[in-house]
Formats: sequence, C-alpha cells, structure tokens
Amino acid sequence: MRWAARASVVTVLGMTAIETVRTRLRTDLRQAMRDRDSDRACTLRGALAALDNAEAVPTDARAGAIEQASVGAGSTEAVRRELGTDDIRAIFQAEISERRSAATDYESAAPDHAAALRAEAETLSAYLSDLV
Repeated sequence: MRWAARASVVTVLGMTAIETVRTRLRTDLRQAMRDRDSDRACTLRGALAALDNAEAVPTDARAGAIEQASVGAGSTEAVRRELGTDDIRAIFQAEISERRSAATDYESAAPDHAAALRAEAETLSAYLSDLV
C-alpha cells in the first residue's frame, strides 16, 4: 500500500471516498479519546453513525407466511449501499445544518448548549472541506 500525506490527513491511495473519510474519522476519534475530549469524540461517533445509517439498505418489512421466509446462514445479510463523494458531502452538510439550526433555537434558552452545537458544526465542517 502506498501512503499519501496531505494537510495532517493520511490516506491510503486507492481507497474509496467513504473508506478515506471513515479512516480519518476513526483515527481522529481515537485521538479525541486519548485526549479525553468527550465533546469531539461524541461528534465523531455521530458522524460515523450517520455514514453507517446512510449505507444501510431499506428493508421491505412486511408480514408473510413462514414458509416464504428466507432461512439459513447468510439469509439476513444484505449488500450495503456504496456512498460516493457527493453522498458523503450531503450527509455532512445535513449534519452541519442540523447542528447550526439547533444552535439558533437554543441561543436564548441555553447559550452554553448553543456554543457546543456550533463547535460540533465546526468540527464536522473540517471534514466537509476535505471532500471538495
């Protein structure tokens, strides 16, 4: 494997966009946990969860006869969706706008919580700038 360093981000050449972002998020999550930065760690865990949720395939949940159910090893396995750079960018933009909107709502009632939400949005925007 060949490694390329770019602006404090180490990526493996030949990885897909989702693998690169996920690797960086996990690396930064480990560092946040070492630094005992719980706010940053929580934000990074949320971003990883958002990516995982976006990769999940929709299910056709419907009741039916037992004899029509698929059974056996691997019957519950499904291929996950492949996310492209545009999909990842849209996920991060949605997460950022959600936090900024919530910060605006909390501004008068809980200014400290609003500041924390703005900090989370700034943390996520650093990853968004790498996807451009």
